[in-house]
Amino acid sequence: MATYQKRGYKKTIEIEEEEVVIIDNEETVEESTTAEVFNTLEETANKSEQFIEKNSKPLLIALGVAVALIFGYMGYTQFIEIPKEKKAADALVYAKKEFTKASASENIEDFNTALNGAEGNYGLLNIADNYSGTRAGNLANYYAGISYINLKEYDKAIEYLKNVSTTDAVLQTVINGSLGDAYLAKNDTEEALDYFTEASETSNNKAVAPVYLLKAGKLALTTKDYSQAETLFARIKKEYATSAQAKNIDLYLNQAKYAN
Repeated sequence: MATYQKRGYKKTIEIEEEEVVIIDNEETVEESTTAEVFNTLEETANKSEQFIEKNSKPLLIALGVAVALIFGYMGYTQFIEIPKEKKAADALVYAKKEFTKASASENIEDFNTALNGAEGNYGLLNIADNYSGTRAGNLANYYAGISYINLKEYDKAIEYLKNVSTTDAVLQTVINGSLGDAYLAKNDTEEALDYFTEASETSNNKAVAPVYLLKAGKLALTTKDYSQAETLFARIKKEYATSAQAKNIDLYLNQAKYAN
């Protein structure tokens, strides 16, 4: 019995000694790993410092260029772009007044005045040319296009209307519809139908979309594209039932349906 306890006692001591040795090894590994990490960081830092020292001139040049670009853009906006926008807007006042007067009176001479200016004032063509890229220059292209439609100079109307750039869906609808009018006046029914249809899909504004839907539908009837005409008229009945264009829509629908 005593012998068994003695062996067990020795066995316990051996296990404890082994455990101590394992702990000592872990501490040693941890110390070694920490040292390696610090050495690596120190080497990386040294390399970074060497890189900066070696390339300090190109880095400073790059930084200088970036700063110059930022301040250059700010300067352009403050001293060139904003003043140019203001000058263009001021110049447009007279031309727009003449355009509005011409639209109300349908006087051909007033449209010419709006386009070419008078009494030392810029016309729409001057503004569109000299202030391109501004809001006023963009509007000048639109007013010029409409003016040329009234003057029956349809190629020029198309040229200026296509130069208009806008993110306003309603204005884009009117532009597309006006292009359709210009092409229709040139007897280019295919292009006209495309633009009228596009105009009806650009915006769902109840004041303008059904106008161009009806124009597209009537033109499709004329060109004997009865299936498309029926589709266009059906859209008016479904989507714009309360519009003025829906008043006789069943009549147009029946024409398209039974012509097939």
